[in-house]
Amino acid sequence: MTALQAPGPAAAGRTVPADPGPWLRRYHGRPALAEATLVCFPHAGGSAGFFFPYSEALSARYDLLAVQYPGRQDRHREPCATSVGELARAIAAELASAVDPDVPLAFFGHSMGAVVGFETARALAGLGVGRAPDLFLASGRRAPALSRDDGIHRLPDRELLDEIKKLGGTDVRMLEDPELFQLVVPTIRADFAAVETYAPEPGAAVTCPVVALIGDGDHRVTAEQAAAWRDHTTSDFSLRIFPGGHFYLVERQRDVITTITAHMDPLKA
Repeated sequence: MTALQAPGPAAAGRTVPADPGPWLRRYHGRPALAEATLVCFPHAGGSAGFFFPYSEALSARYDLLAVQYPGRQDRHREPCATSVGELARAIAAELASAVDPDVPLAFFGHSMGAVVGFETARALAGLGVGRAPDLFLASGRRAPALSRDDGIHRLPDRELLDEIKKLGGTDVRMLEDPELFQLVVPTIRADFAAVETYAPEPGAAVTCPVVALIGDGDHRVTAEQAAAWRDHTTSDFSLRIFPGGHFYLVERQRDVITTITAHMDPLKA
């Protein structure tokens, strides 16, 4: 799990802004005829840039938007969100005016990003503007109903560092630099606090198909825990398991992209 605008009306044929604003990053431009919009939600302590390689690979076909949470990189002066719900409501308000309602919409969230994406999908549907996603891909995260407080956000700095190292996906050299670690640790701790105190509403579900993706060596989520995402959709569900740990999607990028496109292609019909 390691690495906040009022919506406007969603009128048919409205222009999608070229600059999606501080919450969203469009790294490789928007294709003239985008087959779909793909919104990517990063892990705890992560940033939109985590999805740069995916944008590079997919932006010829899709309008890929990576979410930039407050409290990091160019938003480092902004306070971090205190809850998943706070993040989701703010992101949904942004997406209501930032995505084209006339093309299919898919969400991909990794780890913390999976529950942020899930709650953003529900918040977007509740706004009554824009559109809810047509597909949701939940990566590296147990189902919302199985969320629990593992106490990571309360660990002393050294133990928190050790836990992050176990997860992988973060430059260890940066974490072992005392000055750099002290700069990023408040953001990491705030993100873990938000996700570890998260609890969904009873019966919370989306209406689109859900695909759960995990690494077979991820010690934080089992296949059974990932399969429980089936209880959070009123539509179809499938589970994909890849070789690797919590950040399997870094080493298995090509395979993950194949899976993403396979599930997004039917949206064009």
